[in-house]
Amino acid sequence: MHDNITVSFAPHISKPLSTRTVMIDVIMGLAPAMIAAGYYFRLRAFILIAACVIASAVTEWVCNVVRKKPFSLGDFSVVVTGIILALSLPPMLPVWTAVIGSVVAVAIGKMAFGGLGSNTFNPAMVGRTFLAVSFGTLMTTWTVPATIDPNMSKISAENILISDVSEFRTQATPLAWSKMAIKNNLGAETYAEAEFLGTVTGAVGGCLGETSVIALIFGGAYLLIRRTISFHIPAAVLISAVVFAAVGYWQDPMTYVQPLYHLTSGGMLLCAFFIATDPVTAPLTRRGMWIFGIGVGGLTMLIRLLGGYPEGVMFSVLLMNAVTPLIDRLCKRVPASGKPKS
Repeated sequence: MHDNITVSFAPHISKPLSTRTVMIDVIMGLAPAMIAAGYYFRLRAFILIAACVIASAVTEWVCNVVRKKPFSLGDFSVVVTGIILALSLPPMLPVWTAVIGSVVAVAIGKMAFGGLGSNTFNPAMVGRTFLAVSFGTLMTTWTVPATIDPNMSKISAENILISDVSEFRTQATPLAWSKMAIKNNLGAETYAEAEFLGTVTGAVGGCLGETSVIALIFGGAYLLIRRTISFHIPAAVLISAVVFAAVGYWQDPMTYVQPLYHLTSGGMLLCAFFIATDPVTAPLTRRGMWIFGIGVGGLTMLIRLLGGYPEGVMFSVLLMNAVTPLIDRLCKRVPASGKPKS
């Protein structure tokens, strides 16, 4: 009687799409960001991306062999994990560090929970967080884009020039400078004038996938048009981030930058379109998606404005992943036949 019933793990998608199709769409959506990373950071960008993807795939294959589970590389989910992890890394990060992060992301963030559909946390953010707490110096040493300096010299706290406005884009990442403006209680207006164009085009220091707003918007629009993702989580993340940033700016416009700059800086757009929308670790209902997205955007801004780190995306995503089961319990799906009568 029940032979035709199939029970499987998430993601459960209402459209006639396979996991492989969804993941290929995500890879296509990430393509503009990867191309932009290659343009601004040259061969180094593609080396890091390739290292993360290969290390992630090998790790998943080994885990499947050890656990005697079916071959799962064909769904391309591990490729997406590798790409997103690579795009959240500094351009000049040593390859061996990226490999370690990829192994942790897949082995601990995904396969330890049982594989795709069973993981509670976003694997790429697990790997990124591990690298951030284990290799702090390497993860906070940035690189001047090749379009500004062909030698792609390193950016660090020691060579940030506060007095020379013309050097802002080549001497500090946008979020690092905004955090410095908060700590020193000055410079927010100067930062805004010097940095905005760079964050839009990508001509700023930062992680591989954070620099070009144009590339991320094109990729996100592609996913929305294809209906691979819905607008609820991206809208919730971005709206809540603007609200929190506006509160800080309204309180002290000389210290806090304008809300728009928080949207175009760091990993906000990468998070909104490609990380927070992970169908496995995000809530199932629309109301739950709004709650989840508001939590991600709000926590990110609290860390940026009040915390010690200039960026808060990875922490906010993991924290909200942890409460996703509670959100799903609060926002239960209505059965097709309607709510049961009490």
